[in-house]
Amino acid sequence: MKRFEEWVMQFYGQRNWTQYGVFERMGFLMEETGELAQAVRTYEIGRDRPDEAVKPEPVLKEELMGELGDILANLAILANKYGFTLEDAAKAHQEKLLKRFESDPVN
Repeated sequence: MKRFEEWVMQFYGQRNWTQYGVFERMGFLMEETGELAQAVRTYEIGRDRPDEAVKPEPVLKEELMGELGDILANLAILANKYGFTLEDAAKAHQEKLLKRFESDPVN
């Protein structure tokens, strides 16, 4: 993940895409989240639109992965703006849930 984050910062930085503030970045993230929702829907139940051709499953899966990647890139930029990595965020999330559910018998 670290190499991906470094690549995102370099690639996006060369294009001045990292210059946007956190509120603009959140807007981009929400846009990509909507695109992911559409990709999941299309993959799972289709679109049922006569003006759109039905795509084969491998194409739908590739589109879904691409949208997940777009979200990861936006998350990487947001994390960077606040001085941490996605790995840091993942670790904090894991620690938070383990602490919250430490008395849960499922653990």
